[in-house]
Amino acid sequence: MRSRVTMVLAVAAVLLGSALIVPTAYARLSSGDGGSSGGGGGASVAAPAPTAPPPPTLAAGRVSVDFDGEFFSWALMDRKTGKISGSKNMASTSSTESMIKAWIVSDYLRQLDDKKPPADMLKAASLAIRDSNDDAANKVYYAAGGSYRILPNSQPSPVIQRAIKICGLTDTSRGNVAKYQGYWSFTRMSPRDAVRLGDCIADGKAAGPQWTKWVLNEMSKVRGSVSDQHDTYGGGKWGIVDGLPASIKAQGPVSIKNGWTQLAYDGNWHVNCLAVTDKWSLAVMLRYPAKSPLSYGAKTCASVATQLVTPQPGAVLKVPQQPVGKL
Repeated sequence: MRSRVTMVLAVAAVLLGSALIVPTAYARLSSGDGGSSGGGGGASVAAPAPTAPPPPTLAAGRVSVDFDGEFFSWALMDRKTGKISGSKNMASTSSTESMIKAWIVSDYLRQLDDKKPPADMLKAASLAIRDSNDDAANKVYYAAGGSYRILPNSQPSPVIQRAIKICGLTDTSRGNVAKYQGYWSFTRMSPRDAVRLGDCIADGKAAGPQWTKWVLNEMSKVRGSVSDQHDTYGGGKWGIVDGLPASIKAQGPVSIKNGWTQLAYDGNWHVNCLAVTDKWSLAVMLRYPAKSPLSYGAKTCASVATQLVTPQPGAVLKVPQQPVGKL
């Protein structure tokens, strides 16, 4: 009899305990933010708001290009830190061709200070950049103090000497091709110096406070394709800018100046691509056989830019996929 009473009391205690515990647990689960339950002790913790990813940019990274040519080199400057990364041979040089026209125009305008140039000179400066017009560039070059005279001690012209001094170039020198040593287009420059030159133009040292915005604007309005070529001018809107996604170009203007010539003395295209924004400066320099078209060099420059985009487009969507068998 006693054992039955004990068992009944034990069962009753369990049932009573359950009745007291369940409502308490339910109250904790349903209390929400504590506003309706009269206390915050049982409030649930809200998940943190997702952090917006940084806007895409160009950053140091691995570049792999299947290049058939004599010279391939590139360099990238982070303009916030000044750090330069690039290919192992980024200090090696090639002729600048028309890429140097952005400096020639900047050097001329800086010397004017706040004076406005004659209308014909300002037009020539614009054509030298937008259409890569050689005649216009020569006009500006002479006005800036340039000369095709061979200077002693293998010195480059005063225009190029000022680029070296003002922009802190370390690999730049006068051209070394016998008959063309005094020509601006044969100036020897490395991709490492080219990105320094781009940074120098963008930060105002090259053209000065009065004209920097004008120069960058002209560089952002370069026009014409690889197929739009003439004897003394040609289309130069290609290369790096074609390798950038819309999400980078939408952040602000991309200022560019390419250089390209098919030279008989070595049978190569000499192709150079320079682009600069407020965040970075990128240069790609190439020499490859003339049997390949200009578009080959343009696509190579674009490929380098595309591979340096960070984060890569669609990177957040890349999740492991299960292999799919044949149906």
